[in-house]
Amino acid sequence: MEGVQSIKQRFEIIGNDVKLNRAIEKSIQVAPTDISVLVTGESGVGKEAIPKIIHSLSHRKHAKYIAVNCGAIPEGTIDSELFGHEKGAFTGATQTRSGYFEVANGGTIFLDEVGELPLTTQVRLLRVLENGEFLKVGSSQTQKTDVRIVAATNVNMFEAIKKEKFREDLYYRLSTVEINIPPLRERQEDIHLLFRKFASDFGQKYKMPTIRLDDNAIDLLLKYRWPGNIRQLRNIAEQVSVLEEKRVVAASTLNGYLPNSNASNLPAVVGSQKKESDFSNEREILYKVLFDMKGDLTDLKKLTLELLKNNDSEKVQEENETLIRKIYGSKDEHVNDDEDTMTEVLHLPEPVIENTTQTTAIQEDRYHFAEEIQEEETLSLQEKEIELIKKSLERNRGKRKAAAAELGISERTLYRKIKQYDL
Repeated sequence: MEGVQSIKQRFEIIGNDVKLNRAIEKSIQVAPTDISVLVTGESGVGKEAIPKIIHSLSHRKHAKYIAVNCGAIPEGTIDSELFGHEKGAFTGATQTRSGYFEVANGGTIFLDEVGELPLTTQVRLLRVLENGEFLKVGSSQTQKTDVRIVAATNVNMFEAIKKEKFREDLYYRLSTVEINIPPLRERQEDIHLLFRKFASDFGQKYKMPTIRLDDNAIDLLLKYRWPGNIRQLRNIAEQVSVLEEKRVVAASTLNGYLPNSNASNLPAVVGSQKKESDFSNEREILYKVLFDMKGDLTDLKKLTLELLKNNDSEKVQEENETLIRKIYGSKDEHVNDDEDTMTEVLHLPEPVIENTTQTTAIQEDRYHFAEEIQEEETLSLQEKEIELIKKSLERNRGKRKAAAAELGISERTLYRKIKQYDL
């Protein structure tokens, strides 16, 4: 079995990073087997070298090696490219065509950017991984194939699975062994080494002296984050080699080739998920405001009715303190502002009652007052309330507790609303 250093020389891999060496070691160890391998890492880190190492050290090395960029093939034709098609299977299929899995029988297929595969193609690929069978497009005859699959992706697979863009069962079949290639910013000692290699190659290619960096330029090179990784570093080395007349490059000169080089390198935590109460558009925000206003109005009617029944403002204030705080606010800075308003509401003038008949009439008028408020509620507001409840239940996948928390009401109230509107 070849060692790590000999593999680096053979495949022109530059660097002495511990994580990089570990990735190469794992490639050497899994190569003699037929285990499926998933190579992960950011775009531009050099993931394509791993499947070449695995194929060259396997018993399939004399068979075909096919690399397929899944992200570059249109969704409508990718099944035909991978599995082939029969004549007349679709418009333009003038003859039968063999797919990559049929052509590479006995060899290795490298599926680059496998996270971009459509869900229908993922189902077909899962069948190949499980029993080596596939169907051509437009055919009902099952075919067998014996291929080693090595896949690579720069997508966060767990996020893709969570968003239902990638099948979980396929992920676990592909990642029997997972090999991660570290980003260039984590390989500090290799950055200048790689730059010198690229500068030497371009000096020979364009027949000019090799460029060199002064100490300040080297320091700038090491501090840069390299979002494009090795691909970006190679691009910068080529630009500087061709455009600069001076063969010794200063930091100020190199800085002009580095995009966003003055940006902060400090890590930042960015929330990837929306809060449960976060609405996607202004229309839903308006519905929620109206929904809250209706709740406050209902509480206010309840409080007013209690005052009309009892004619004892102090007792009502004591028994409904929580409700009053909810309507007028509970913060200290609002207490003084609302004190006069609350006093006016809770100290209504007592009606002058001359006889029993007049008392009955007054009571009827009071209840009539409450009924008129009920009639003033428009049907459109009720429709908005129903729509808001439905959307909240959909967002929370039918979980009433989460939906109630999002709407700002109790779970019991939400249950009553669901029964009331027959949702």
